[in-house]
Amino acid sequence: MKEISLSKITTDKITWPALENNSIGADMLRLDKIHPLVSGNKWFKLRYYLEEAKQQNKKRVVTFGGAWSNHIIATAAACKLHGFSSTGIIRGEKPTVFSETLQQAAELGMELVFISREDYTAKKIPAHLQSETNYFIQQGGYGATGAKGASEILNFCEKEKYTHICCAAGTGTMLAGLSDAALPSQQVIGISVLKNNFQLDGDVKKLILNKHTGFSIFHDYHSGGYAKYNNQLIHFINEFYRQTGIPTDFVYTGKLSFAVADLVQKDFFPPGSHILLIHSGGLTGNASLKKGLLIF
Repeated sequence: MKEISLSKITTDKITWPALENNSIGADMLRLDKIHPLVSGNKWFKLRYYLEEAKQQNKKRVVTFGGAWSNHIIATAAACKLHGFSSTGIIRGEKPTVFSETLQQAAELGMELVFISREDYTAKKIPAHLQSETNYFIQQGGYGATGAKGASEILNFCEKEKYTHICCAAGTGTMLAGLSDAALPSQQVIGISVLKNNFQLDGDVKKLILNKHTGFSIFHDYHSGGYAKYNNQLIHFINEFYRQTGIPTDFVYTGKLSFAVADLVQKDFFPPGSHILLIHSGGLTGNASLKKGLLIF
């Protein structure tokens, strides 16, 4: 398996007519390039958890996610790279046919344990996994340790040149880390990918250590809810690829890019702004779409 390569991270310029018309600059930090499976922010959120698990002499890493979870496959791959056994507690009944994500996770050696959505919401742990040798990571890597890793993302760009730092937000772990790392003069913006997830603001605040930086969250760009999409979003993702050569996904980075483009059109960003979009990886999720829907 390929090693994780942080040296492959680039900062790619985005050229939209609307940006030039409003005297706004925008770049995308390409975290997706570091690894095909442990891509984007996944590695940053996982790295200190895995270090802690090693220090505590844990043998198995247990985490949570859905059938198409980027976090599940990233954890499976990272554990294989770092010598841990792994278990994914999967939301919902065991399907007759596994998703491509679950197939890959299983091939990487991850034990898959399916529990009902009710038990998953209640965070019930199956009895055979309640062992002191197991190390648990919350869904999406949520937690202070995950945010600590995410705070290092901005070390891979010239962060001082940006007025706004924008990212997609699921659990809010990366958003918290970016807020901790940002300068007081910078605005950190999260685009929520879940419908009506208004508790996200509080979840992020719980993780932030640097109280001198603020953040804001937009809740209107979810395209119907988590992992939902519409024709407008798919059209945008394809056009974004045609214009920039940058592939995005319909769960996270596509919605992020769409939101930023829309906010530019609505004059949210003052002239002279310089925006950084974080490409958080997760392109494996596109495999759930009908073939041919995306052009890349």
